Amino acid sequence: MNATLELIQPSLTLAISAKAKELSAQGIHVCSFAAGEPDFDTPQIIKDAATKAIAEGKTKYTPARGIPELCKAVADKLLRENNIRYDPSQVIISSGGKQSLANAFLALLNRGDEVLIPSPFWLSYPEMVRIAGGKPRFIKTKQSNNFKLTPAALEKAIRPKTKVLVLNYPSNPTGATYSADELRAIGDVCVRHNLWIIADEMYERMIWTDSPFVSIASLSPEIKARTLTCNGVSKTYSMTGWRIGYCAGPIEVIKAMTTVQSHCASNPSTPSQYAALAALTKGEEAIQPMLAAFRKRSVFIYRKLKKIRGIRVMRPDGAFYIFPNVKAFGLDSVTFCKRLLNEKHVACVPGTAFGAPDCIRLSYACSLEEIEEGVNRLAQFCDSLRAANAQS
Repeated sequence: MNATLELIQPSLTLAISAKAKELSAQGIHVCSFAAGEPDFDTPQIIKDAATKAIAEGKTKYTPARGIPELCKAVADKLLRENNIRYDPSQVIISSGGKQSLANAFLALLNRGDEVLIPSPFWLSYPEMVRIAGGKPRFIKTKQSNNFKLTPAALEKAIRPKTKVLVLNYPSNPTGATYSADELRAIGDVCVRHNLWIIADEMYERMIWTDSPFVSIASLSPEIKARTLTCNGVSKTYSMTGWRIGYCAGPIEVIKAMTTVQSHCASNPSTPSQYAALAALTKGEEAIQPMLAAFRKRSVFIYRKLKKIRGIRVMRPDGAFYIFPNVKAFGLDSVTFCKRLLNEKHVACVPGTAFGAPDCIRLSYACSLEEIEEGVNRLAQFCDSLRAANAQS
């Protein structure tokens, strides 16, 4: 057995989701805030493109880096929407955002290289780093600062073996995002210390503030030269099962990532690539109702959670997650979530999985009715905990 794999932690998100499905199979109505998956169907125009591709026999191998049309569509999108100019040769299509990130770590890291990860973090980052032979190091952020990384904290964390900074915004799990000035300051630190930036921008279209989304690679040629811009179609276009992600960056890194992918996956699913091509070139109108719904849900769930005595919560600036602090109830987040699921049939993910044991993550990728019912049950659970604590 590979000794590295003994260090890898199983996904708590999947474990909670599996338990919720088990209860649902018993006929129990579980209000699930666990899965990071839009509850909308993939837009019909995208499904039609895949069907057409299959009918035309586009079911064979493609170049390892993806079909040229899709690489160009990604480059066009990044110029049009993100103000970053990439040649299509600087783009790689992968089997989902996860594979894009894993390819990047495998291409960049030598054994023992350190990767800085702001905490709270998406739970797969440290495990991917370990699989690639690197060492994850965490930079703790504060809820009082909306869980944002600061340039000072970044500067303090850099050591001789530090090679990469992972920057995910809007954030899974906190929903935090950054202004252009904040990003520029972080990018300047990375340039000064010769660090690579892996910018995970998967939730870029889900911004709930009045400030527009800004890609860190767009802020200066020097920052762009040290940045890999990673994204995909899973969240924006409700295409989680289609498994298409992409990454753009310096040509030498993209070539290395292509080598990794050619041996590990050959190429992404061919029909899915044609579906993603339709998403990026024809899908804008179809996704607007979904984005509007998520914006409405973000306000709704924040206002309901804020009313629960003992919970501390910040309003999410983006993505479809909210990350309340439940420390006041005297339970660690794993115990809190297990009891909440067993006693009130509400599925949330413990903040322990994200490096924040005092918090829990709720995904509001579900209907307003489900949010209302689930948060009402959560409020009842919190009431019961306060009553029990008062008696003890």
